[in-house]
Amino acid sequence: MRKTILLSAATVAGLATGAASADTLSDIKERGKLNCGVTEGTLGFSARDASGKHQGFDVEFCRALGAAIFDDADAVEYIELSSKNRFSGLSTGLVDVLYRTTTWTFSRDVDLKTSFVGINYYDGQGFMVPAELGVSSAKELEGATVCIETGTTTELNLADFFRTNNMSYEPLPVGSPTEAKALFIEGACDVYTTDASALAGVRASLKDPSAYVILPEVVSKEPLGPAVRHGDNAWEDVVRWTQNALVAAEEFGITQANVAELAKGGDNPEINRLLGAEGSLGEMLGLDADWAARAIAATGNYGEVFERTIGESTPIGLSRGLNALWTEGGLQYSQPFR
Repeated sequence: MRKTILLSAATVAGLATGAASADTLSDIKERGKLNCGVTEGTLGFSARDASGKHQGFDVEFCRALGAAIFDDADAVEYIELSSKNRFSGLSTGLVDVLYRTTTWTFSRDVDLKTSFVGINYYDGQGFMVPAELGVSSAKELEGATVCIETGTTTELNLADFFRTNNMSYEPLPVGSPTEAKALFIEGACDVYTTDASALAGVRASLKDPSAYVILPEVVSKEPLGPAVRHGDNAWEDVVRWTQNALVAAEEFGITQANVAELAKGGDNPEINRLLGAEGSLGEMLGLDADWAARAIAATGNYGEVFERTIGESTPIGLSRGLNALWTEGGLQYSQPFR
């Protein structure tokens, strides 16, 4: 049931603009699959492999939702959305949830009537340049031509950074990460700027990654996470607590390998509640008692997802940093399951 749809901005704009159903979970169950909005291709977060199958950090959270709802991590249809049409795709009901490296901001939350329900990756905007440029700091980019994707938070961040440092630059607007990468490789721009995690993915995908340098400056806060439509608190709860379940699993030492055994019940009451051995948390969400156990069994805990998709042992090579657990000096933290 694992499918992909790629839609143009015109196609999305042409969809019905009426309000989407306020009972998203029921719609998903009736449909028999989750419609998950993802990027058009960001290596490490959501990109198709050689067989056309979606892989990546955000993809795993979509799979966790599929497992929680249907006991089938492949009951997901991946709908690729651009930066320009991602929010219209969500508001029209084309997708049920947006897991698309999307930054939680005031205007997106309030003005676009979008509810962000958690942060699955704490990021920040960075800069990548060819090594041959001989630049070691973003403060040396006076007069540079910068490839920047339109419809993103990076546009204003870039303008603010150059203005604050009394530098000039020449923006080269692009419509997608694919276009930005192509122009950057061709030398049409001196600098490519976007989320630092995405830059790591782009760099890893290049023929000679050592020929490019990601500069040390991180010039913004980019809290990335899932977004749903305003007005459906029940569905918002499902998305929030499924993500929390993966984080809590790492906190408790619950892994893909031991979750089935721990789900039989033990001495820790919170683990028992999380995995459905006692209590009625699943019923409160409109799901089965073992919804969280199924999600963890499908993807592993948050740490396992991170290390498998974007961690230091992968070509992306990201350290946990701010995305370490709160007990390890990071910011990842789940609210209690009680």
